Amino acid sequence: MKLPIYQVDAFTDEPLTGNPAAVVLLETPAEAGWMCSVAAEMNLSETAFVCPQEGGFNLRWFTPKVEVELCGHATLASAHVLWESGIVPEDHEILFLARSGRLPIRKEGEFIQMDFPAAGVTTGTLPEGVQPAIGAQPSFIGVSGEKWLLEFADESIVRSLAPDFAALRSIKGRGLIATSRSGRQGVDFVSRYFAPWIGIDEDPVTGSAHTILGPYWAAKLGKSELVAQQVSSRGGTLRLQVSGNRVLIAGRAVTVFRGELFV
Repeated sequence: MKLPIYQVDAFTDEPLTGNPAAVVLLETPAEAGWMCSVAAEMNLSETAFVCPQEGGFNLRWFTPKVEVELCGHATLASAHVLWESGIVPEDHEILFLARSGRLPIRKEGEFIQMDFPAAGVTTGTLPEGVQPAIGAQPSFIGVSGEKWLLEFADESIVRSLAPDFAALRSIKGRGLIATSRSGRQGVDFVSRYFAPWIGIDEDPVTGSAHTILGPYWAAKLGKSELVAQQVSSRGGTLRLQVSGNRVLIAGRAVTVFRGELFV
């Protein structure tokens, strides 16, 4: 049996930039252990598995180590594949049904817009050892679920971070967002995302982190529409619109290659 598999760079329109995700098109539901093995074989931050389901498409995401509740860039990549391959007409909305709920996806010109649940931030503290492993002092420490959000005083600090990932892995955690206001015109804030606990030292562009960052910066800057850049080595741009308990996240995507997965 052969299954279509794609690799798509998300949150970019230039190949070999943005965040790469693998997308596997299933005909019937697959076993979680097998999907995790495929994700480990692909060795990308996320591999998405798309399967037709009544009312839409079931969507699941795996890192090389674990299944996750929500992934932005692999969702964007999956929608891109469904439209590009002709499985879904380009003028039709896509509804993904996932562990995190119903995720409507639509085309907005050259952009793909994802409708995600917003996540709040509360003031918190860091476990002992995290701040030295990050290597810089944040001006604000927040907590959102199992993730930490660290705001820094300047974009240059965020860009220069070189975390000690071995030290971080020795401390219980899930994900760490580093962010600051942007000093550049046309960009509201920047970020980086570190998740060595789930097999991703640094994720190039993280849609799910912006369900936290969007509401956080919307409240700080007093605006509901924002432009964000994730300033990893590959980098990517996201357009955000915060509306109540939802965050609309828009970006572009480009297919790098497609092939067949032998099973």
